[in-house]
Amino acid sequence: MADADTLIQKEGFLLGWKEDEVVRLLWGAALFATFIVIVVIYSAVSILEWLYKEPVIKYTIALPTQAEPGKILEKPSIKASGTTAIQCYAPATGEFLGFVNPSTPEGIDRAVEKAQIAQKKWAETSFSKRRQVLKCIQAFVMENQEDICRIACLDSGKTMIDANLGEILPTVEKLRWTILHGEKALKPERRPTNLLMCYKKNTVLYEPLGVVAALVSWNYPLHNLIGPMISAIFSGNGIVVKASENTAWSASYFTTIVKGALHVCGHDSNLVQTVVTWPQTANHLTSHPGISHVTFIGSRPVAKLVAASAAKALTPVVAELGGKDAAILLDSAVKDLPRIIEILLRGTFQSAGQNCIGIERIIACPKIYDKLVLALEPRIQALRVGSILDAAEGEQIDVGSTISDISFDRLEKLVEDAVRDGARLLVGGKRLRHPVHRYGHYFQPTLLVDVTREMAIANEECFGPICVVMRAKDPEDACGIANAPNFGLGGSVYGDYNYAMDAVIKHMRTGMIAVNDFACYYAVQLPFGGVGGSGYGRFAGEEGLRGLCNIKSLCEDRFGWLGVKTAIPPQFRYPIPDTGRGYQFVRAILEIGYGIGLKERLGGLKRMWKNS
Repeated sequence: MADADTLIQKEGFLLGWKEDEVVRLLWGAALFATFIVIVVIYSAVSILEWLYKEPVIKYTIALPTQAEPGKILEKPSIKASGTTAIQCYAPATGEFLGFVNPSTPEGIDRAVEKAQIAQKKWAETSFSKRRQVLKCIQAFVMENQEDICRIACLDSGKTMIDANLGEILPTVEKLRWTILHGEKALKPERRPTNLLMCYKKNTVLYEPLGVVAALVSWNYPLHNLIGPMISAIFSGNGIVVKASENTAWSASYFTTIVKGALHVCGHDSNLVQTVVTWPQTANHLTSHPGISHVTFIGSRPVAKLVAASAAKALTPVVAELGGKDAAILLDSAVKDLPRIIEILLRGTFQSAGQNCIGIERIIACPKIYDKLVLALEPRIQALRVGSILDAAEGEQIDVGSTISDISFDRLEKLVEDAVRDGARLLVGGKRLRHPVHRYGHYFQPTLLVDVTREMAIANEECFGPICVVMRAKDPEDACGIANAPNFGLGGSVYGDYNYAMDAVIKHMRTGMIAVNDFACYYAVQLPFGGVGGSGYGRFAGEEGLRGLCNIKSLCEDRFGWLGVKTAIPPQFRYPIPDTGRGYQFVRAILEIGYGIGLKERLGGLKRMWKNS
């Protein structure tokens, strides 16, 4: 082969060029051509996206108003004497927000009927139409997030930062994920066949169930309400959501966000319905014959009632029942402790600890335990409690109020019993009488260390601003401590990636686990749910969408157009001419299809020949 110099001599236009100059020319031409191809492909994709893009339509919604601004309830409660209406108030201040009339059984019937009528037409919509609705919701939430956060704070007592992280972020992430990946999760899916059925093609179809229901908790009044709606409407269903009576004031506004998007996109806004009821009326929804699926987020005792009620109509239930999530700190995490401390504080005290996947126990191995306690005490001692909505100018608030004071006696007793049994109370431990908001519901940020697995506080869900620290001998002991309570929702582990980390991931009995982070699985829409006393079933992700569908199996002829179809052989057509030969013929078919090895399959062919 001629070398580069010879080539240059032969090609007139390259005469006098050096070898490295020719190489640079070729590389430049190749890079330029690659660039042109990329630009062409990008432009083509952009044009296609533009042509098929679902337009975002802007809309506005009136903000909810307080019935009597400035009115403070001295004994705030959702129950008021002389009325069956739900009394709404701001738990951080005790300020009266207004009354909400609870739905009656007849009202629930009407809500289900409206959703059913709207769903029949909605089920025929394309994924593109559904994406457009979700994009409009996402645009509204992003543009109005400050108003949304303030309403959520007013109704639940959390801070603005907690509302952004706990309400806005997971809601827009669920919208983003569903817009980008929802269609792929619900498109008909091809499934494999086998030798005997090779003339068939198999498909799994994901079809809407009809009208589904969700009973949601109060700790995230926006996200818990809208989250089930997003999944329901994208999978082609209508939905009736029972909002918590503790956050009934904001429920109507948050529902209108979804209704508004449906309306401006030209669809029936009755597709989504919200009801607020007292507990004794909720059974009418969960056992309603018009409901095809129930999602329940709440406590274990109530879940048993929901499951029993749904069983009357044989309605499937997904139950998310909270947890006692453990954060395991391995010895190898000691060098990363400053970063981990920040995560532990956020995971423990976000929303005043009222978080189903909040960190309820910190389990530390020997090399890190004392350093951890030493670092946590001053940080928790410095936490400032109050209402971010009414804070004086320049006043800083870290932790908001709890939703009510109904659990304060229980929390104080758990702390007292633990101290009596040997735990050390370093910070807090009691309810807080706020100097400004005297009628708000506040509990002191608490640090309780040297807690052991036998103590009640290590086994009962606190759902409050309490940091529980436990000592473990080694990773195996840490897993034993983590798995001791009858909970199994989420968890986390911190340290180097090694055999100890792998062992903890494998042996923690949870539905979800985060490595060197807190609850990050929810921020990427992985399937959400637990095991044991934390419930069953999953929402979010592909599993959540598909769980709201009738999963229909379709088996059809691959070559039906050629006349290749199932035919019953004469050997076992009714009436069977010879049962002995018929049996041998069927046996031969099984040997051909499922025999182990070539010899057995050839034997099947021989048996079939003999009995034909």
